[in-house]
Amino acid sequence: MKTIATPAGMQAWSRDRQADGKRIACVPTMGFLHDGHLSLVRRARELADGVVLTLFVNPTQFGPGEDFAAYPRDAARDLDLCRRHGVDAVFMPADESMYLPDHSIYIAEESLSGTLCGASRPGHFRGVCTVVAKLFNCVLPQVAVFGQKDAQQIAIIRRMVRDLNFPVEIAVAPTVREPDGLAMSSRNARLDADSRKSALGLSRALREAACAYAAGTRDSAAVLAQMRTTMERAGLRVDYAAAVDALTLKPVAALADGVLLAVAAFAGGVRLIDNQVL
Repeated sequence: MKTIATPAGMQAWSRDRQADGKRIACVPTMGFLHDGHLSLVRRARELADGVVLTLFVNPTQFGPGEDFAAYPRDAARDLDLCRRHGVDAVFMPADESMYLPDHSIYIAEESLSGTLCGASRPGHFRGVCTVVAKLFNCVLPQVAVFGQKDAQQIAIIRRMVRDLNFPVEIAVAPTVREPDGLAMSSRNARLDADSRKSALGLSRALREAACAYAAGTRDSAAVLAQMRTTMERAGLRVDYAAAVDALTLKPVAALADGVLLAVAAFAGGVRLIDNQVL
C-alpha cells in the first residue's frame, strides 16, 4: 500500500495506473475508520482495479464552534486498517497542501444545500463541495463511493458532478449499523454511556416511521411529529425530522415509496444524523 501526501504525487500515482488501463475508485473519508468506511472500500474494490482512500479532516466544512478540533483522529490505526483491507493507496495530505495560505476559490451549491443539515450548518456544503472537487482532481478517479448515511451530501455531490462535468461515477453503499441499530459514525466515539443510549432514538424514530408507512399512514406531518416525540423521549435535542424528495430534497406532504426520511439530533454535545428511504 502506498501512502501519498501531496496532490502532485497522488495525480502521478493515478495517471501511471490509468496509463496501464486500470480503473481507479476513490473512497473519501475524514478518517477514524469504522466498518461503515470499510464497506465502502469493499464496494470500491468491486467497481475498480485500484482503490484510493483519502484521509483528510476538512477544515472548510466545519463552522465556528463546531467540532473540528475534537473530531476523532488516529492515523496509525487508519493506515493499518487500510493495509489489512486491500486499499492500494491512501491520500493523506496536510492542510497546507490542500489549502494554500492565499486560497480564494470555493464551490457553492445553491439549490439543495439550504435545507436539512445545510440549514443548521451554514457554509458546510460549500466546504464539502470544495474539498470533494479537490479530491477528485487529486485522485483522478473514474468512480467514487459514498455511504447512504450522508444522503444530502450524496445528492449535492451528484449535482456538482453533473453541473461541473466531472467524469466521475458516484456509487452509494448502504448505511452500516451497530447491532442495536445505531448508524456507524466516527463521531460515535465521542458519546459517553448515557449519550450512546440516547443516540438510539434516531434509528428508533426512523423504524417507527417506516412501520407506520407500511401500515398505511401517508400524512407526513403526523409521522414527523411522532418521530420528534420519539427522539425527545430518548433524551435527544432534535435538530430536524424531515420527509423529502430524495432527489430534490423538497418537503413532501404525503409519504410514498422513494421518500427520504432524515433526522439530525444532538446526543449530549455530539450531533448525529441518520436517514431511511421508504
